[in-house]
Amino acid sequence: MTNSKHARGEHFLTTPKAAPFLERLIFNNRVIILVLFAVLTVFLGYNAVKIQPDASFERMIPLEHPYIVNMLEHRDDLENLGNFVRIAVATKDGSDIFTEEYMETLRQITDEVFYLSGVDRSGLKSLWTPNVRWVEVTEQGFQGGTIIPDNYDGSSAESLEKLRQNVLRSSEVGRLISDNFRSTIVYAPLYENDPQTGEPLDYADFSRQLEEKIREKYQAQNPNVSIHIVGFAKKVGDLIEGIGAIAWFAGITIALTTLLLFWYSRCIAGTLVPVLTSIVAVFWQLGALKILGYGLDPYSVLVPFLVFAIGISHGVQLVNAMAMEAARGFDPLNAARLAFRALYIPGMLALISDAFGFLTLLFIDIDVIKDLAVAAGLGVAIVIITNLVLHPLLMSYIGITAGGIRHVQKQGEETDQKWRRLSAFASPKAAPISVLIALLGLGVGVYLKQDLKVGDLDQGAPELRADSRYNTDNAFIIDNYSTSADVLVVMVKTPVEQCTQYSVLRAMDTLQWELQNTPGVQSTVSLADVSKIVTKALNEGNWNWYAISRNQTIINASIRDAPSGLINTDCSLTPTLVFLEDHKAETLQTVVSAVEVFAANNSNEDHTFLLAAGNAGVEAATNDVIAKAKDWMLVFVYGVVSLLCFATFRSWRAVLCIVVPLGLTSVLAEAIMAMSGIGIKVATLPVIALGVGIGVDYGIYIYSKLEKFLLEGKSLQEAYFETLRSTGKAVIFTGITLGLGVVTWIFSPIKFQADMGLLLFFMFIWNMIGSIWLLPALAHFLLKPEQMREKARLASVKS
Repeated sequence: MTNSKHARGEHFLTTPKAAPFLERLIFNNRVIILVLFAVLTVFLGYNAVKIQPDASFERMIPLEHPYIVNMLEHRDDLENLGNFVRIAVATKDGSDIFTEEYMETLRQITDEVFYLSGVDRSGLKSLWTPNVRWVEVTEQGFQGGTIIPDNYDGSSAESLEKLRQNVLRSSEVGRLISDNFRSTIVYAPLYENDPQTGEPLDYADFSRQLEEKIREKYQAQNPNVSIHIVGFAKKVGDLIEGIGAIAWFAGITIALTTLLLFWYSRCIAGTLVPVLTSIVAVFWQLGALKILGYGLDPYSVLVPFLVFAIGISHGVQLVNAMAMEAARGFDPLNAARLAFRALYIPGMLALISDAFGFLTLLFIDIDVIKDLAVAAGLGVAIVIITNLVLHPLLMSYIGITAGGIRHVQKQGEETDQKWRRLSAFASPKAAPISVLIALLGLGVGVYLKQDLKVGDLDQGAPELRADSRYNTDNAFIIDNYSTSADVLVVMVKTPVEQCTQYSVLRAMDTLQWELQNTPGVQSTVSLADVSKIVTKALNEGNWNWYAISRNQTIINASIRDAPSGLINTDCSLTPTLVFLEDHKAETLQTVVSAVEVFAANNSNEDHTFLLAAGNAGVEAATNDVIAKAKDWMLVFVYGVVSLLCFATFRSWRAVLCIVVPLGLTSVLAEAIMAMSGIGIKVATLPVIALGVGIGVDYGIYIYSKLEKFLLEGKSLQEAYFETLRSTGKAVIFTGITLGLGVVTWIFSPIKFQADMGLLLFFMFIWNMIGSIWLLPALAHFLLKPEQMREKARLASVKS
């Protein structure tokens, strides 16, 4: 019996019409192709191990957004571009900063930071730098000097008392000096490119230097101080450091997947070959990225996980199909050819849908997301080659083991009963109930996702855990300083030499008054404040003079010694610094809206209000781009998937059966984000596209088999039963395996990886449930088997 089946299969395989050209090309040249794979794997693997973490401030911001265009155009005139670090040096025993030991430690730290590669030394600020000064008005006029007295020796009581007086007379309390006088800040602006090498600043190395040369060294040297460091460079450095933990999760994912694959297939070859080809795909992807000049930034470092997951997803389908053919008596080569023939069209459709889904991220004008799109799209293109070529070729030599064949043959009446019960989802009784439940779920999801926000929803760095080193440092600075690390800079542009005119300062003062009465604003600083403070001081401190004088001569005298950063060299730009309580999405939206309304009503030919610089301005611009791109991205993702499905199945009914469950998953995923306090931002936006791109695979495999059995004349429920017996079990296994693989991410020290793990777990599982439960219910209402068979018959006659 087996021999006759084998003979019939051999004849079937060698029939020219039966064997597609692609199949003949691949299987008739097995040795040559495998040698090419080996050579490419060695070459790309060599490049893969050399790929380095990569991060850039400018690549993480939307460079074409008007706010960023304004910021970069005037970057030489501003000090608060968002790329800086603040190092707080605090006492630990409750003493204040006016001690010899503390001030000596601060001096050494200031000198150490000065020589760190990448620091803009001209903008460095500390109590020990000459650009931090005190000013007072006396009977003889203005007096001032550096905070550290010229005759400071640090050891005498007189010297320390002089230092205290200088601090009190400065305007740095709450900014560089804590409100309780127990800590001070070393403020270090950074270059985007290292001035010594010209290369982009290495944030991982810079963060490591901050830890080793600053925190560890001086905390060990002076046990009475604690050091707290915040800033974009430190945050990215900590993220890159956390990438090291990802290797552990990679190992866990591979081990867990391997164990589940063996449990599923009971075949060593059917276990190791899919894992091997998926790992090869990851090495090819990383090697290709290295050759193309890409690195792995903290956000795209998770893409190799997804490439591995996609490879396993499609590899399981091939192993399942080969096992069934081997159980029917075919040898490894013919079993591999039959499995390839059955799966290459739905497999290519699914993978191309994945790739185009990821490439829609290119429409988002943030380089880091574009890089992620390229990495994911390239990875999927490679999976097409490894899974549809390398995998079947390897299996054509190895074949399904005897244990795997026996396992398939043992799937008897008990297993069939399980699939028979699940096939009831396609029955006339269950289908309406399923659709009703889906509609109720859609309604609940739409209602809950109304609270979904764009941007960060927590203080500090939401990409990291709340108890992470960075966020505890950030909390210290928020608690001890009246000016936060979240700064929105509103630029006031005027004709040359006109930035100190009364009308300009008056408009700035009015804006500050409005902002100080806006929720989320902590304080504001501008040239108008300097003018009012000095004018009051020039008039014996009388508060009646705390105003902007209409006399231009008095204004000019009041801003003569204005601090650096509040006026540029040709007096054509002066900023208003807005210190925010946090950079939460709601705070930024409220403050930016207030500024935009004011700017629209108060800009004229004398002065124009421009948004926005500062780290909060960058965040606001990023949130704006993401908010506008999110819906368009989903339209493109679903549009591409729908067009590809229609081109393959030539039926809008088929498109609805496949796409509607995906849409329900997207809505419910956004509802979960809203309920879990996860905002849509650079780290989470790609997950929405990735979840749709990967999830469509399930529906395509289920529908392609269902259509095949319907065209053979089976009823819908019977066709679905056969679909479950063949492809359905692989889809269920894949969804559960991938879900369990990514759910381990929730234990990652990197918060955004944990968020991605939660979202992808839900999307993997729910997309699988949708294809098993909702797709057949929709098919009951949408598909007309008789019309499908007649259409197929006419197409066959015509061909």
